[in-house]
Amino acid sequence: MDTKNTFTRMCIGEAVIRLLKNNNYDKIRVTAVARTAGVSRMTFYKYYETIYDALTDYLNIIISEYLDECSRNPDKGSFLDYSHILFALEFFNNYRVFFLTLASRGLHSILISGINDFMLKYYVNAKDYSVYRLYCYSGGLLNAFLKWEESGCTEPVESIAATLCELYN
Repeated sequence: MDTKNTFTRMCIGEAVIRLLKNNNYDKIRVTAVARTAGVSRMTFYKYYETIYDALTDYLNIIISEYLDECSRNPDKGSFLDYSHILFALEFFNNYRVFFLTLASRGLHSILISGINDFMLKYYVNAKDYSVYRLYCYSGGLLNAFLKWEESGCTEPVESIAATLCELYN
């Protein structure tokens, strides 16, 4: 992976998030994103056609980082295991601003599409995992995570993970 390209793409994604905190999605322009990211419009268009594409790519970068972390921590088990669910919640908590900003601006479709695509890419051919089970898991995990974050993470993450583990197993 080209770290300079990834860094630039992350800067663009983070710029969109900063702008979304104070603006509706439909009011954000590429010029403002480029200025906030410290890149030219040409650089933005080198990577993306739309701001939506930039947000989708930023989520894909997060998921790639998650997969890297998973590969370095094989003891976390399968995605349905308590330790893996706990790991996922704690990992994605590092990106809570991204998730909460998209959710608060009604951009859930980026989040659910991203997590569904991830599950289909990495688990659909795994034994005993129907596409419906994967969609149920990914949607439930995302919704539980968002609710936990929106409530200020007042409940221990271990409790959320235990609840999801019980639900899915």
